[in-house]
Amino acid sequence: MVGVTLKGVAKYYGETMAVKDVSFQVGKGELFFLLGPSGCGKTTILRMMAGFLQPDSGSIYFDDRPIDDVPPHRRNTGMVFQNYALWPHMNVAENVAYGLRERKVSRQERELRVGEALETVRMSAFRDRMPNQLSGGQQQRIALARALVIEPDVVLLDEPLSNLDARLRLDMREEIRRIHDETGITMVYVTHDQKEALSMADRMAVMSMGHVQQVGEPRTVYRRPQNRFVAEFVGEANMIAGKLLSLRDGTGVVETALGELQARIAGQSLTPGRPVVCMVRPECLRSGPAALNEIAALVSSSVYLGDVEQYVLAAGQERLLQVRANPAPTPPGPGQEVSVHFRPEDGVILPRED
Repeated sequence: MVGVTLKGVAKYYGETMAVKDVSFQVGKGELFFLLGPSGCGKTTILRMMAGFLQPDSGSIYFDDRPIDDVPPHRRNTGMVFQNYALWPHMNVAENVAYGLRERKVSRQERELRVGEALETVRMSAFRDRMPNQLSGGQQQRIALARALVIEPDVVLLDEPLSNLDARLRLDMREEIRRIHDETGITMVYVTHDQKEALSMADRMAVMSMGHVQQVGEPRTVYRRPQNRFVAEFVGEANMIAGKLLSLRDGTGVVETALGELQARIAGQSLTPGRPVVCMVRPECLRSGPAALNEIAALVSSSVYLGDVEQYVLAAGQERLLQVRANPAPTPPGPGQEVSVHFRPEDGVILPRED
């Protein structure tokens, strides 16, 4: 198990910038996510870690050892691809053993390690089957076993669940988390799926247009985004425009068309008078009047989802989204007046990016 460090890494394809000045650390034994939209550079970073691509500048380290000049087959990384990449003419056991045969591991040790890897992913009973006899989830488990069997220092996963249906994705999230916790291997996982990252990661780096926007634990990234991109990409967010009036002890007062609102400062060097937005998650909007941060609104529409109900509210020129858990038997209907509020610690003041 090793830690991974990127220092000022950049990658260009001709004049097109794929990754620029990326720096972060992955701790030993961490399940670390690279989260971002398509084309943001996350897979490019993963391939540079694997050695399939070389940085144009900056360096990548495994622990304190620079690996920029180390070829892929000497980095001791295991790769799990989006399309599984199983050999169709080999059965399950042969697929898992492939990397060991390439490393000239003895037959006796191969058998032992293949058996242990299949047991880890709970696929021992399928060792003699061919890949076309397996479901998508089973094929993904075999791909993971093949990465684990070589006893890698780091496992790299490139959107491994994107080809699975919703139910299988949920099951495989739990399986990958379990396997990580049991093995303790450092894993770097690329995805564009916010729920995957929030539910599985120890920490994550949120990326946009080749840059890392924020690194942190899922709860921190979700509740305390450092900019508007992170706030809107990681989850639903209400953005109420206004002007910062005052600051005190990490809390600010924002003048908005809906009244004065109090919320936390995101950490940037904001000064009074600056245009800002007050970000509030839909589930943090509570029903009823309050002494602070009360907003009068009209119900525009609602969607019943069983465990929760979503409301679209019209508050002046602002469109707000509210999510209520345990919906009432008789919810407010369209056009009905309601009051909502949020606690100052549930709001975040961010720079306005017009």
